[in-house]
Amino acid sequence: MNRPTSIPRMPRGTPSGLPEKAGNALIWALLAAFAAVVVAPLLFMLGASLMDSIEIMTMPYRWIPSKVKWANFARAIAGNDGSFIFPRNILNSVIVSGSITLTTVFLSASVGYGLAKFRFRGRNVAFLAIMATMMIPFETIMIPVYLVTLGLGLQDSYGGLIVPFMLNAFAVFQMRQYLQTFPDEILDAARIDGTSEPGIFRRIILPNSGPVIATVAVLTFRQQWDNLLWPLLITQREEMKTIPAYIVKFAAEKYADEGAMMAVAVIASLPVIALFLTLSKYFVGGSAMYSAGKE
Repeated sequence: MNRPTSIPRMPRGTPSGLPEKAGNALIWALLAAFAAVVVAPLLFMLGASLMDSIEIMTMPYRWIPSKVKWANFARAIAGNDGSFIFPRNILNSVIVSGSITLTTVFLSASVGYGLAKFRFRGRNVAFLAIMATMMIPFETIMIPVYLVTLGLGLQDSYGGLIVPFMLNAFAVFQMRQYLQTFPDEILDAARIDGTSEPGIFRRIILPNSGPVIATVAVLTFRQQWDNLLWPLLITQREEMKTIPAYIVKFAAEKYADEGAMMAVAVIASLPVIALFLTLSKYFVGGSAMYSAGKE
């Protein structure tokens, strides 16, 4: 009679979770590599802003300045001509980008709420028409928009910088997609309690849309903060130009200081970084809600 074949046993001390640990180590290594790729230009910009121009151009490049040169930031603020127009340009960018962000968040939330939660004839056609505008490059409509802006007397004004960008289709798309997942039972209960539609929007929709509002706010602010083409076209006076226009002018100077140029870039990056860090908790909260919903 044949004896039953015994199943070989794993020797004691053999790590059974070795493949899982190796996979985790690989993931962490890839994340560290991607983080290094993202952070390296920022570290270069920060280090170069504190260096002398000769040290910046020295090879091999030294990431840590041998002598900190704070004068780069003073020259960045004063400008090559000493006009101190940079603080005014920063204020212009804050006003323009902040105003466009606020209007975009409010209007896109309103439109997205209507498209997601109200049933009316032509709703899908309206949504597709809004999405179709994303296929049209701004350069193709820039001249007509410019002529309309001139006709309204908005050249060299905050209105001319803000009004053409108060709403965009991508923000409407994000808001609609997010609000489609919002429970209808909560809205119906609020209507039964006698809450008006504006009240529902103000008291229920907006407070519970933190993740998507944060996403729209950060993307819109960054886009307008970096907008160069339209401010160059619509503004003529230096007092009304924004940061990108100042950077172009500063870099175009014949005797521009590379260290001062990096200092200008550092100062220009601070508001966007501050906004992202301020709203980052909403991104984390949105990720946690998404994970909980999947479970």
